[in-house]
Amino acid sequence: MTTINISGNTGSSKIQIGETISNFRKYLPEGNTIVVTDDRVNELYGKLWQEFPSIVIGQGEGNKTIATLNLIIHKLLELNADRKTFILGIGGGIVCDVAGFAASVFMRGLKFGFISTTLLSQVDASVGGKNGVNFEDYKNIVGLFNQPEFVICDPSVLKTLNRSEISNGLAEIVKHALIADAEMLDYLEQNISGLLNLDENVINHVVTRSVEIKSAMVNLDEKEQGERRKLNFGHTFGHAIEKVAKISHGNAVSLGMVIAARYSHERGFLDKSDFDKIINLLKKLELPVVIDFDNNQILEALFKDKKREGSIIHFVLLKKIGQAIVEELPIDVVRKISI
Repeated sequence: MTTINISGNTGSSKIQIGETISNFRKYLPEGNTIVVTDDRVNELYGKLWQEFPSIVIGQGEGNKTIATLNLIIHKLLELNADRKTFILGIGGGIVCDVAGFAASVFMRGLKFGFISTTLLSQVDASVGGKNGVNFEDYKNIVGLFNQPEFVICDPSVLKTLNRSEISNGLAEIVKHALIADAEMLDYLEQNISGLLNLDENVINHVVTRSVEIKSAMVNLDEKEQGERRKLNFGHTFGHAIEKVAKISHGNAVSLGMVIAARYSHERGFLDKSDFDKIINLLKKLELPVVIDFDNNQILEALFKDKKREGSIIHFVLLKKIGQAIVEELPIDVVRKISI
């Protein structure tokens, strides 16, 4: 097992990679614990925490809403939660985001932790202290920064994922390699089968390296004012595509990375051979690289994103594979980027 620490103004977090889901009790503080999970995860693993009261929500992005937050708060009141209650979110990114947000605002803040059950959440949503919900057409627009006490990343639970969900998580892993570790990208290229078939050694390696990269940036810049912005590579257009096309987060980020990498090449930063290398890797990992959606709708959604500051968008480009830079681009410039 590997432990990676995150320390910020909102608290400290221990990411336990390789820990097993059945060992979660040893991380719980004394006192009352309430589980927040989704119906699929509860069906698969609910017997492991049957002695704890549970709040079960639905699956999918449509449940990442104020309505779900209200449901959780009502249930916490019914269960007589108090300021010493611990909230344990068990599930993928939706559960982690909503459970962390609910814990952070209920009675001005309860302690919480996560058991992350998808590849995407193990390398992204459960790590870094971002908690929140969507509101109408705005993704993650209501939320806050607050670190979980711990995150358990058990590779064995990933065996329940279908192939598309695996690829969904691999998009974020590719992102981490592109912005910070060229050698990791080579490793991904050399282990396509191991990645798609969840070879335990391969998955442990890439999850650990991804969390190392993300945690290092969070430790430097918890609230995304500088270095942490690099983690948004592919997300500027990716979030907009996700909203317009109603596709998975990983697929949308893959397309967003294609746009950002192409623009990096057009700006004279990224070599054509490296751009082609990125495209070929995404294809091999069964991620989309061709955009077939309405450009105007994508741009309209992009300009509603929370990353916009006035007439400026912080856009992440690649100077080369393994090295990202952030530029402040006027909206008029962003409109002209090839989609």
